[in-house]
Amino acid sequence: MTKVGGTQLAGTALFLKREDLQKTGSFKLRGASNKVLSLSPELASSGVVTSSTGNHGLGVAAAAQHRRIDAEVFVSKQVSAKKLAMIEGYGARIRHAGRNPLEAELAARTAANESGRTYISPYNDAEVIAGQGTIAIELVEQVSRIDRVYVAVGGGGLIGGIGAYLKHASPATEVVGCWPENSRVMYECLRAGRIMEFPESPTVSESTAGGVEPGSITFRLCQMVIDRTMLVSEERILDAMRWAHAQGWSMEGAAGVAIAACFQDASRNPCEAAVVIACGANTSPDVLERL
Repeated sequence: MTKVGGTQLAGTALFLKREDLQKTGSFKLRGASNKVLSLSPELASSGVVTSSTGNHGLGVAAAAQHRRIDAEVFVSKQVSAKKLAMIEGYGARIRHAGRNPLEAELAARTAANESGRTYISPYNDAEVIAGQGTIAIELVEQVSRIDRVYVAVGGGGLIGGIGAYLKHASPATEVVGCWPENSRVMYECLRAGRIMEFPESPTVSESTAGGVEPGSITFRLCQMVIDRTMLVSEERILDAMRWAHAQGWSMEGAAGVAIAACFQDASRNPCEAAVVIACGANTSPDVLERL
């Protein structure tokens, strides 16, 4: 169970769910571990394959190391050398494929099918989504009142798992999906009512970058659980990250997205108690230089 840190913001009691404190520096360890531990001995013995922008690959590598099974992680050229070294540090093999995360994902699925290994999606998997949803279970135990929760969205697994549980356990809580303006594929899919491609620009929110896999179960789940959507600029994300670093917290760009959205809401749309999912701490050297 990770910690909830609290502060005050324009009259709102603000709580940060500190997923940056996870062993791999990200919430992704939850979903990856749930999936890896759910595999039968037969499936586990064949090993696992995944694709990642970094954090999910770290989670799968750590979970596979814990269960002592083989793991291979496909990455696009967008993944930083720092994250690649961290993944290899857990004993997983790296495979380079594609110009962007979606191309790496499709290549990994093909490799898994051809070799008979289990593919572990970063988001399009029920066990992975359920693992991310354990955050919401902890939230309702740790915070007595949650009017609103801010979650950065990439493929939708994190907000899907959190939102699904909160709709059951805390239906009055507003679930706010947050995106960087530069990379908002799921946001545009929800607006269009279908999964589609949408052009992206570079963003400091590296962990949420990338497209949505055709047929992903997270699309319908996002339609069901997201109450409101917000876009934030790159400068607001950087400002939010600077604020977090000033508190002594190492927050990556995706965490900055959710914090920035909360700050944007504070003056014009206040509430009594809000939670921000501080989803990770793994910042690339390029982003650190911009900070």
